Amino acid sequence: MINSITDTITLNDGTAFPRFGLGTYKMDDGRTVEDASRWALEYGYRHIDTASFYGNEAGVGQALRDCGIQRNQMFITTKVWNADHGFDSTLRACEASLRALGLDYIDMYLMHWPGQNVDNRRRTWDAMQQLQHQQKVRAIGVSNFTPEHLNDLISATGTAPSVNQVELHPLFPQKQLRQYAADHGIAITAWGPLLHGHLAQVPEAAAIGEAYGKTAAQVILRWHLQNGICIIPKSSRQHRIRENASIFDFELSDAHMAAINALEDGTHYGADPDTMTYGFTS
Repeated sequence: MINSITDTITLNDGTAFPRFGLGTYKMDDGRTVEDASRWALEYGYRHIDTASFYGNEAGVGQALRDCGIQRNQMFITTKVWNADHGFDSTLRACEASLRALGLDYIDMYLMHWPGQNVDNRRRTWDAMQQLQHQQKVRAIGVSNFTPEHLNDLISATGTAPSVNQVELHPLFPQKQLRQYAADHGIAITAWGPLLHGHLAQVPEAAAIGEAYGKTAAQVILRWHLQNGICIIPKSSRQHRIRENASIFDFELSDAHMAAINALEDGTHYGADPDTMTYGFTS
């Protein structure tokens, strides 16, 4: 049984990583992301996920300063954007994120996308390792990496990322990637865990929820956790933020887990990491 919203897993570098957090993609900077982050922290969230590309790091940082929670009790993830791949540019990008967030260090720094330039990808990772050595970031990982991208990075650098944040949900459970990650000690975090806003495509979740007095969203989030997947559901609505956090008082049966597992059909909503080129410079 997963007992608490503050439960963590231990990453391959020893960092305690929250299994549950708030995603902030497409939240406007200022009041919108500040309120969402503040509500999340009030409801027990301790992990906030942002990115330089989101343009809302400053608002997240303001919420952190206003919340009254000790810094070492919070976990902040941000990401280096595609246009900043490369050694020196990654170092500069991290400094910019630290300034925007108003923090002395970042808990998790992710490479947002792998890109097509393998050399730049490796130089970006080298810079991230230096940032970790300098204690400007506590842990480093990647986002939207396939097994092939991971294998190249590990083979070239001898270091496995601590986390891979990817699109993952019942229709697109990424079984091969999850197995690769498990074999290499890489934690998986799901972005878009609620089917990126397409929850209505799985009416089975609502039917299952009736057995527990839970919503379809709560059922799907619980499915993730029971599969060992960390999650960062995004919402800027107060009642949704509270609802998403209310998944630690029930456990899906084996039969219901199997029913959700059977929904897999390959549907995904994000870009293909093998072809995604947006934001990259030549």
